[in-house]
Amino acid sequence: MAGYTHDKQNHLKRLRRIEGQVRGLQRMVDEDQYCIDILTQVAAANRALQSFALALLEEHMAHCVADATAKGGAEAEAKVKEASEAIARLVRS
Repeated sequence: MAGYTHDKQNHLKRLRRIEGQVRGLQRMVDEDQYCIDILTQVAAANRALQSFALALLEEHMAHCVADATAKGGAEAEAKVKEASEAIARLVRS
């Protein structure tokens, strides 16, 4: 079971809002809106995605990584490494 399963509907709701923001960007470009206004909305969509990613990462750490570390061994090491790599990707983006 995925660590986010208990909150899946809220995650889907957030993603639908983000999708709406991106569609709004498409509409703004289609309507030749002012560049700075579009960039402001791009920044908002980026923040929304980052917020979603951090929430998902937090749940992954609290469930998947915590369960694996409780068991110990190679699986624990792999989950910690996997989480570290995910954090690095988020920091670079």
